[in-house]
This record gives sequence, C-alpha cells and structure tokens, in this order.
Amino acid sequence: QVQLVESGGGLVQTGGSLKLSCTASGRTISRYVMGWFRQASGKEREFVARMSWSGGNTDYADSVKGRFTISRDNAKNTVYLQMFGLKPEDTAMYHCAAGGELSKYALRYDYWGQGTKVTASQ
Repeated sequence: QVQLVESGGGLVQTGGSLKLSCTASGRTISRYVMGWFRQASGKEREFVARMSWSGGNTDYADSVKGRFTISRDNAKNTVYLQMFGLKPEDTAMYHCAAGGELSKYALRYDYWGQGTKVTASQ
C-alpha cells in the first residue's frame, strides 16, 4: 500500500505561482507512474500531468502546458507540481496519484491522496 499526502495549496492572485508537493509513505514510489489530477467544484476530475517512474517521460493537459511542471525526487519519495501563471480556471482540489501505467485516465491509477486546495482569485 502507498499513502499519499499533498501539501502546498493555497490562495493566490491571478498570475501567481504555487508549488504542490506529494509525499508518499508505505512503499517507495520509484517504480510508479505519478500523476496530478484536479477537480473543480461541480466538475469531473481531470488530468493535469503525469511522469514516468524514471522522470524521462512527461505529459500535460493542454490547458496547463507551458505553465505547470511536474517533477519527482525518488530519494525523498516525493513528487511536485510547480504552477506558474495561475488563472481562476485553475481553481480546484489537486490530487496526486500513483499507478503502474503511463496514462491520463484516473482509473489507471491505484493510489490517491486526499488533495490540496488551490484557489486563484481575480
């Protein structure tokens, strides 16, 4: 079992930045694909970014390309999401996830954190 705990969310003005962290316990994440998803109020969960276990393969949702960067430190059992140029439409609960497949689909991920709230105000 892998337990994931996100942190780093908060309230920022439009154009601001935040760096989210997701720290794992129970098992090393070094062999897992790690992803970030978000869910805005009243909407379905959507893919944000994912990274292969080695860090050599990344993918992003079109809406965040060029503004968000996913990274990982396997030695610290932690994955990050650096967010720049935040917009009101980025407001959501952000969840990290661990899985065995390179995928944009939430169902492909086996372990999930509880999430950290990001609010970008105008």
